[in-house]
Amino acid sequence: MEEGLLGESLIIDEAKPLCRNGSSSATDMSKRSSKSSTTAVIVLSTLVAVCGSFCYGCAYSVFGSILTVGGMIGAIFSGRIADIFGRKGAMGLSVIFCTIGWLAIALTKDSLWLDLGRLSIGFGIGITSYVLMIACGFSLFYLIGNVISWRALALIGVIPCLLQLTGLFFIPESPRWLVKIGREKEFENALQRLRGKNSDCSEEATDIRDHLETSQQHSEAGILDLFQRKYANSLIIGVGLMLLQQFGGFTALAYYASAIFVEAGVSSSVGSALVAIIQIPAVVLGVLLMDKAGRRPLLLGASAANSIGLTGIPWVIMSEIFPINVKASAGSLVTLVHWSCSWIVTYTFNFIMGWSSAGTFFIFAGVYAAAVLFIAKMVPETKGKTLEEIQASLTQQQ
Repeated sequence: MEEGLLGESLIIDEAKPLCRNGSSSATDMSKRSSKSSTTAVIVLSTLVAVCGSFCYGCAYSVFGSILTVGGMIGAIFSGRIADIFGRKGAMGLSVIFCTIGWLAIALTKDSLWLDLGRLSIGFGIGITSYVLMIACGFSLFYLIGNVISWRALALIGVIPCLLQLTGLFFIPESPRWLVKIGREKEFENALQRLRGKNSDCSEEATDIRDHLETSQQHSEAGILDLFQRKYANSLIIGVGLMLLQQFGGFTALAYYASAIFVEAGVSSSVGSALVAIIQIPAVVLGVLLMDKAGRRPLLLGASAANSIGLTGIPWVIMSEIFPINVKASAGSLVTLVHWSCSWIVTYTFNFIMGWSSAGTFFIFAGVYAAAVLFIAKMVPETKGKTLEEIQASLTQQQ
């Protein structure tokens, strides 16, 4: 998985590893077993990535729609930043902007700096939304926001930034990015670290090089180059999932959960606690089921239970469906669509609720019903496939 949620950060460079433990004469059973192995480096890389996403969740829960404006600006540059500085470099740059933003919010005595702090956090989030996108901070801030001040919340938001910045020194860079820029030795070392020192990564390395060589026969594409027939399916799937995710009300519910509970006759503190209690196990369940049940069935089911899948899996799908020569531009475009729709939903939610509370949620329900049909018709299953296999299957569908 590259350049999306749980993907193209450094965590797992494709949907199904091809490395083989032991020698080339190992049995088929041992090969299959090694494909599903999880190394300590992969676990550490995942934890480092989650720290950045934690910050994303914290900011989402605390601040208003100006955050999404920063996200839109960051999204425009996210793909190029990830390609120029690498996936680790993009996360490091994001940490700097998020830390500056949190400190500005915590220490400010002026509303202008409060807004600039929000904007800085949004920009940092927008950069890494192309690299990773897991809302791990929602639930904690729903809980502790009831008992501590907003300045203390902002200082707490600095903690995951510092943890991530430290963790970046101990995890490898994305192997695909390394081979793309010609750093062959580092590519081999990074791949070996991710798969384990006793794994034979020669077949996987060959596949990655072959796919890169094929894709580099085409020049690096800009956003306008995406609007070609050969990219149509990938673009429709990537943009469509983001539209359905946002217009299904996910962002509005995240921002206005407390107000919604109050209008329903439940205290904001109790309502926030309920959201946290439900959301944490739901997100964990989604992560556990993603590779066991597959992306497509989970997306279909998640249209009725958002936190399990439709929150995060669209980012995983986005990371898997675009060829490497358009990945930067496609990632920026899809992420820009996400943040633009997020701003629209956040800005208009109160107006729509003023028109009709029941009507608002009927609209959201209708969008998720449409999501079920869209996913069933358009979204391929990517579980257990390498990025190269996914590209081949999308090409055959055209």
